[in-house]
Amino acid sequence: MYRHHLTGAAFLAVLFLSCYTGPVKLSDNITAAELIQQGQAAYEWSRYGQAVQYYDAILERFPDDIDRTCEAQYEIARIHYKQKKYSQARSEMEALRARYDTEEGEILPTKFKILSEIVLGQINEKQNQIIAEE
Repeated sequence: MYRHHLTGAAFLAVLFLSCYTGPVKLSDNITAAELIQQGQAAYEWSRYGQAVQYYDAILERFPDDIDRTCEAQYEIARIHYKQKKYSQARSEMEALRARYDTEEGEILPTKFKILSEIVLGQINEKQNQIIAEE
């Protein structure tokens, strides 16, 4: 019985540590591509806070990298959608979508425009479901 309690305690400790989203340490010479990879890995492990930190670092360190900043904006909004923070995700997706209505819109990667429109549709569906259930 004592061993069973230790196993349970160890499981809880591992579970707690896997959810920990403390500040990530970034080297000064990390590339935007590496930040994207780290963000994707954190997302896959459900470490959403860490994933957002990696994507925020792209927005801060590489503001002129149009492809990566669009991807980072999309991924941050997608994380908030996954967390059911629909209002925040909507705002972020709309901000990304608005970039396509500016002069730079012609050179932005079209996939994030399409993906943001899809997620905005999904947000509308989720919010309509919530209203219908009330």
